Amino acid sequence: MRRGHPRDHPHESGVATLIEYVMVSGVLMVLFVIMLLLVNANFMVEPADTLSYYAFTDIGNGVSTRIVDVYSIAPQNGTLVTQFNLPDDIGGENYFVDIEPSANQNDQDIVVWRDAVSSNISLSGIDLTSQGIATGNTTGSGINRITYNSGGF
Repeated sequence: MRRGHPRDHPHESGVATLIEYVMVSGVLMVLFVIMLLLVNANFMVEPADTLSYYAFTDIGNGVSTRIVDVYSIAPQNGTLVTQFNLPDDIGGENYFVDIEPSANQNDQDIVVWRDAVSSNISLSGIDLTSQGIATGNTTGSGINRITYNSGGF
């Protein structure tokens, strides 16, 4: 018989099998952790952000339409108040709606945003040079209000 044959050292084959098992399991665990990180980023976060962006665009268009509607029926002397409701959350998270100046001097943007997701919608249809500037911000929770006063605020 040759030296080193398994019959000479019967316990070495068990240790070799254990080492093989530990090494293969370790490599598989590392690959599994890497896959978990990639799956979360690519299959869950990106599609949720994309859907949130489209929902934010729809919300911004709705707010813009409501502001233009209030402006179109606004009295020359007096106050007009309207209330509307926005979705409480998008994708299970809160969001914010702001009216900010646009790059164009005679226009403004409605910005709907949360974290890194943002949608800018032009507040068109209102001549800001003659009537003043629309201002304000809100969130999705509760009842939202648009107020117009001919004397200004």
